[in-house]
Parts: sequence; C-alpha cells; structure tokens
Amino acid sequence: MKILTLTSLLLCLCFTSLAQVGDTFPDLDGETVEGERIHLPKDIAGKYSLVGMAYSKKSEDDLATWIRPIYMAFMREQENAGLFADFAFDVNVYIVPMFTGVKAAGKKPAMKKALEKVDPGMWPHMLFYGGALKPYKDALDFEHNDVPYIFLLDPNGKIVYATFGPCTESKMDTIKSHIE
Repeated sequence: MKILTLTSLLLCLCFTSLAQVGDTFPDLDGETVEGERIHLPKDIAGKYSLVGMAYSKKSEDDLATWIRPIYMAFMREQENAGLFADFAFDVNVYIVPMFTGVKAAGKKPAMKKALEKVDPGMWPHMLFYGGALKPYKDALDFEHNDVPYIFLLDPNGKIVYATFGPCTESKMDTIKSHIE
C-alpha cells in the first residue's frame, strides 16, 4: 500500500512539473514543410489540438512513438470517416521539431529532408520552429531535453493535458477521454 501511495505521489509530481493545466499555450510561430506559416494557438482556435514538441535529436526517437498512434486515432479517422463522420475526432495535429540556438540553422535543411523522406500526408502536420527555446522552456516547464513533450489544447488554446516521453496506451486513452 505504501509503495502504491508513493508511486502515485511521484507520478503527480512528474505531471505537475509540466505546464499547468488551464494555462494558455504560448504563442509559437512555425512553418510547415511546404512553407505555410502557422501561429499557435491563434490559427488552431475552435477545435482541440494535439501538439508534440521535441528540441533535441535524442528526443526524436520517443516522438516517433507518437506518430502512428496519433495518426490512427485522429488523422486516419478524419480522412476515412465517411458515414461515421459524427463519431470521428476532429483534432488539429502538429508535430513540432524545434531548432534552437546554434541548431536553428538546421531548420531549412531539415524541412528539405522531410520533403524527401516523410509521407506527404504528414507534411501539413509538421510545424518547424526556429528561434529561442527559453520562452517555451519557461512557459511549458520543459525539464528534460531528451524527451518529447505532448500538449492537448482545448478549442480556446488552453492546455488540458500535458505529458512527456514515449507514447503509451494510457496516455492516448487520457487524450481521447479529454476530447470526448
């Protein structure tokens, strides 16, 4: 019983160290692979949005664990909903590789590489950011540079769920429950 209580306390501390639920997501100006400028959260207002952010090479592996589950849960259902469109999730999805500091110069080459290697269906969902990390590190309480951070925003741009690390079934279930 003591172990369960201690584990619960540690999990709570981990999640409270992230951005506070209820805070508005900070302004982020990014660019899709095709060069379209997107301003978060302004341009995604009106529906739920899932934003995955990574700012180190090491975090990319964990971010990759989110791609298929996110696609299967939110993007594929929108494309193939047909008669069941009323039951599909209507969610904006953005994967945000962050190029900061001296790595900011790598943004354009990474975008070019994505055009060559990434499925074209994902292009509108990849939002490349180049600039300062500190405003996001402070506002979103990034503590670990080797893991991705995932944020679910409500239709007004407020954070309703935040997590980090690789995707798990439990994390996806929590995201879905917030949207439903």
